[in-house]
Amino acid sequence: MVLDGGLSGIDPTTPLETFQNTTIATGGDSSLYNLNVFYNAGDIAWMLTATALVLLMIPGVGFFYSGLARRKSALSLLWLSVMSTAVISFQWFFWGYSLAFSHTAGPFIGNLDNFGLKNVLAAPSLVGPRIPDILFCVYQGMFACITVALAVGAVAERGRMLPCLIYMFIWSTIIYDPIACWTWNTTGWVFKKGGLDFAGGTPVHIASGTAALAYSYMLGKRRGHGTQELNYRPHNVTHIVIGTVFLWVGWFGFNAGSALSANLRAVMAALVTHLAACTGGITWCLVDYRLERKWSTVGFCSGVIAGLVCITPGSGFVPPWAAIVFGACGGIACNYATKLKYFLRCDDALDIFAVHAVGGFVGNILTAFFAADYIAHLDGFTNIQGGWVNHHWIQLGYQLADSVTGGAYSFVGTCLILGCLDFIGKFLPVFKLRASEEEEVLGIDDVEIGEFAYDYVELTRDVQMPDDVDEGMSTHSLEPHASAMGTHEKNQDSVDSSHQLAEWAHRA
Repeated sequence: MVLDGGLSGIDPTTPLETFQNTTIATGGDSSLYNLNVFYNAGDIAWMLTATALVLLMIPGVGFFYSGLARRKSALSLLWLSVMSTAVISFQWFFWGYSLAFSHTAGPFIGNLDNFGLKNVLAAPSLVGPRIPDILFCVYQGMFACITVALAVGAVAERGRMLPCLIYMFIWSTIIYDPIACWTWNTTGWVFKKGGLDFAGGTPVHIASGTAALAYSYMLGKRRGHGTQELNYRPHNVTHIVIGTVFLWVGWFGFNAGSALSANLRAVMAALVTHLAACTGGITWCLVDYRLERKWSTVGFCSGVIAGLVCITPGSGFVPPWAAIVFGACGGIACNYATKLKYFLRCDDALDIFAVHAVGGFVGNILTAFFAADYIAHLDGFTNIQGGWVNHHWIQLGYQLADSVTGGAYSFVGTCLILGCLDFIGKFLPVFKLRASEEEEVLGIDDVEIGEFAYDYVELTRDVQMPDDVDEGMSTHSLEPHASAMGTHEKNQDSVDSSHQLAEWAHRA
């Protein structure tokens, strides 16, 4: 009985024609030939969907960071996240794609053969022959955007906007593009050595996490950090949940899309991604419950992100049972890593280093243990020697070299970039990295944007009145606000006027 209408001899996953226009950089003359025949429509449809999913992650990062911050700086973190998309998309068009994925790149960085996306069209992509160059370009461009969006959360509540925008462009050029080149470009030293990083353990997570740590050091601590004056806790847990959901959904495009085709490897990557996220959320919650006897919503969301980060480098290499190990190890390691900032004496306000750098490092190492050759070959053409499950013991050395090199390069490079910008800021204040103390008290939303996430901004959680100062600012002056907002809000009273806020801050 024929169930396929007599088309049993046709493979629907095979392009109509084999690409042969190797002498033409663009892949052929579209005015004379139909260049679509070299690619499968299902692969293109899936990769366009995956690209949109990765783009969805960027506002997810914004909501997640915004919810973790205080009200008066909530909008600035959303603004930076979406603005990073605009800045880095232009950088990627300008020369970023060429520096990372030019076909004649060196072991550390590409060249300018594809400057302005010159000749980027229908030729097969460098690392995925089943999709054209132009599709690979727009997909990888979303990776560049999300990496910068993750890193710039370090400016939370005290960093100025314009220097951060300049930093985005420079950092992506000098730090991200070379790391992406040596990790994913077929001429890169990590790729040729045999390092395994399916979707960005080093270029995305370790690079952004160590960059955030460096940015936090260069900015210095927030006003009142380490004292009761800075009574810090997430101001909007709902935003954190919304951001987590956006990220969780988008991560399917992030990891499964890295198969660069609609195949079984993409399905496996989606499965292990989801399992690791679930396990990470449960694990973090249990660790917090052991200490506080509370089922923390923020803890669950943080654990989900930790699990997603940890599985990223191994998502196209490991079997489903290994995802449970990735999620549990990621949740535990990142949870305890949030304490590192106290030993490092750094005000990493959003724990970016703990979740992304540490999570990415743990994921890279676990990939060395659990990478399996038969999982990688689910796409039909990828061959690897595997990790320890395949008795390939040296893989651990490759993963360590990749992780340490990428983290160190990002940290040192970020310090140099920001140091140069801040030095210039001594002569041209517009380049100064950090807002003044008065601006920090007012809030970055008011000073830099002139708009607010809400119709009021908080006051008393970051301005502590000295006991020996009495200038008519007794607790009675706050009673109208407290009665309007209820008992729960008595410790986070707000004012509608930025002028009144400035006056109170000055008195404090």
